[in-house]
Amino acid sequence: MSTVDQAFSPSLKRFRELTNQIKQYEEILGVVYWDMRTGAPRKGLEQRSEAVGALSSESFRLATSSEMGELLAKLNESEEQNQLNEINRRLVEETTKEYERNRKIPPEMYREYVVLTSQAESAWEIAKDKNDFPGFVPYLEKIIAFNRKFIEIWGVKDTPYDTLLDMHEQGLTTVELDRLFGELRARLVPLAEKIANSKHKPDTSFLEGTFDIEKQKKFSLFILNEMGYDFDAGRLDESVHPFATGLSPGDVRITTRYLTDDIMSALFGTLHEGGHALYEQNIKPELIGTSLCTGTSMGIHESQSRLWENMVGRSLSFWERYLPDLKAHFPGQLDGVTAEQFYKGINVVQPSLIRIEADELTYNLHIMIRYEIEKMLFNEDLDPRDLPEVWNKKYTEALGVTPPNDAQGVLQDVHWSGGAFGYFPSYSLGNMYGAQMMNIARQKLPDLEQQVASGQLLPLKEWLTDLVYQHGKLLNPSEIIERISGEPLQSSYLCDYLENKYREIYRLE
Repeated sequence: MSTVDQAFSPSLKRFRELTNQIKQYEEILGVVYWDMRTGAPRKGLEQRSEAVGALSSESFRLATSSEMGELLAKLNESEEQNQLNEINRRLVEETTKEYERNRKIPPEMYREYVVLTSQAESAWEIAKDKNDFPGFVPYLEKIIAFNRKFIEIWGVKDTPYDTLLDMHEQGLTTVELDRLFGELRARLVPLAEKIANSKHKPDTSFLEGTFDIEKQKKFSLFILNEMGYDFDAGRLDESVHPFATGLSPGDVRITTRYLTDDIMSALFGTLHEGGHALYEQNIKPELIGTSLCTGTSMGIHESQSRLWENMVGRSLSFWERYLPDLKAHFPGQLDGVTAEQFYKGINVVQPSLIRIEADELTYNLHIMIRYEIEKMLFNEDLDPRDLPEVWNKKYTEALGVTPPNDAQGVLQDVHWSGGAFGYFPSYSLGNMYGAQMMNIARQKLPDLEQQVASGQLLPLKEWLTDLVYQHGKLLNPSEIIERISGEPLQSSYLCDYLENKYREIYRLE
């Protein structure tokens, strides 16, 4: 077995065999989930969900077995622990944490939840297509009820919602998020107001029209190749909601969504998921077959998707190089548009209904709305049936827009159907992590803007691989950001980046 050194102690050898087996099950499940979300026949989804539940239960059984508990107890003894190398020490630490959390959950309860969420994602897709929130409510009520039970089993941290936050970003609390989001609001809301009052509005007329989907696909594939995505270790498909699935560094699949009347939606979706994929494809080989072979947290993972989508993909340098290629894919449709005009046109700040299509500035308000609603669900027992009313009210208050229907409102995201409560803050954390990283990247790679403008995207990818990607979960989020920047996560870098960018675009005082 490639991941197990024959010189390992018997306990470590068996532990590595067991964790590798669990990882193999997870890889198979990842393929099944990918298939379910990219066009599997709907009539087969209920039975497929049962199969997912059965395989997930077997993986869960191994991860919470008495044998696993005994092995971890042995490996956590000081004498045995002192003999562990960095990878094995971290693997034991992570597995112990997962074991202590999951062994408290009854196996049948876990299986029921996995089947439920597998079915719920399909139900959400149908409900969104039909604008039928009441049809989705029974699934959502059950998922929320399960998560409330899980919180009781795991133990409430400062608040019930803090327990869920910790699942996605270890150590993150509502107190810390309230502080970070408060700092963002204090600087970004006044900036948005200045932009709204500016007389200098970028022209966006050239983005109107019908754009052939096959040509969009070709351009998306071209850009992925330019940023260093390895097509021998991945593929691009289509789904209702773009996503990335990292099965192993040798198989990282992504999807995007194509709209005939929006040339940028698919491209930015591709860049976003491509950022996730670069992370997963470039984890060091020594971590393959372990639970460390993935991103260290959702906040750091989202830092890469948001960095490539926005700080690279929405930059002037990027379009100085790639606008001619876009024009070549759509002859006659963008004639006469300069790189600067295009850059300003795709960076218009305007309150909108759909999170994934929001501009960089107001995007964080979309995240704050979801954060506030999730806190209400778990800290204040908000009734799921009241979600549309609460959602619409918050959008009206925060962004000045009111969803005309639930498909463009509370049903727009897939996350809750999969039980991913506590995930949404990761996007804004990612924006902050990404801005802090790029601030250092520009210092360490002084020719970065010129490199991007000449189509040299690989130096940035290699820099990020060295400092972020290769480490997988060997380093935690705070270790990564402090190694890169010498300080903890700060909101100021994101605010500085956005203020500087939009001050120039909108000619603000």
